Amino acid sequence: MSQYIPERVVRRGRIFPEIQWTESKKAQHKARQEAFYQRCWAIFERLKPELLDKYYGWYIAIEPDSGDYFIDSVKEVASQKARNKYPNSIHHIFGINETGVSGRI
Repeated sequence: MSQYIPERVVRRGRIFPEIQWTESKKAQHKARQEAFYQRCWAIFERLKPELLDKYYGWYIAIEPDSGDYFIDSVKEVASQKARNKYPNSIHHIFGINETGVSGRI
């Protein structure tokens, strides 16, 4: 004898439908993110030549408002150092190599 299996209901709506961003708000958010990244990238580019020899393959967390940076061989530790000193700030993490990108493809 076969058992009755109820049909699954597929929900395609948003989790919070009352939160809807307009296209202009999305564009503003994207522009703010890009501006933040560019500020961090400028600091990284300035530091990169002196860091490549000693810290190649490590990670650097940059807090752009102060210009401070935190280096560690473990990505999460570099991030934690930045959060400990600047708990209410956002930081960006780069891999210390020629491109600034970390991870595998």
